[in-house]
Amino acid sequence: MESTFHATTILAVRRDGLAVLAGDGQVTLGNTVVKQNARKIRRLYNDSILAGFAGSAADSFALFARFEAKLEQYRGNLERSAVELAKDWRTDRALRRLEAMLIVLDRKSMFLLSGTGDLIEPDDGVIGIGSGGVFAQAAAQALVRNTTLTPREIAERSMIIASEICIYTNSNLTIEEI
Repeated sequence: MESTFHATTILAVRRDGLAVLAGDGQVTLGNTVVKQNARKIRRLYNDSILAGFAGSAADSFALFARFEAKLEQYRGNLERSAVELAKDWRTDRALRRLEAMLIVLDRKSMFLLSGTGDLIEPDDGVIGIGSGGVFAQAAAQALVRNTTLTPREIAERSMIIASEICIYTNSNLTIEEI
């Protein structure tokens, strides 16, 4: 059996002052589903910030802990905390080896953080990561541009579409809204 983990579709949608983060529940090892109800999204800093991960679970938990510490240090300032984590991730030798990506967002901002020290803020309020992230993101962008659906409705429909296309994504969804 192949020992590579393929897991996760995470999708963030921000529209009309609302922010939603959705994630599927599937974790696979090689070509075997090992978990169907994983929770890959967290509420942080007094429930005012959402964070979701794609990648190695252990690495992701390490990043969540680091990001939570940055949020405490900068009193919930999402942008400053994300910038400082990205700087640490790029320069810290141990962090550079982590295999994960994070999406962090509040009602005003959203950022994608990667292991290469990238810090990206999408133009249109939609971003997806993980094995089905591009499918969910494409569906969400189409729905944002062509419907009046709420961010939660957009995220749910887009994640269902991704689960129908990506074999590493299931329809056991976790959806958090702020």
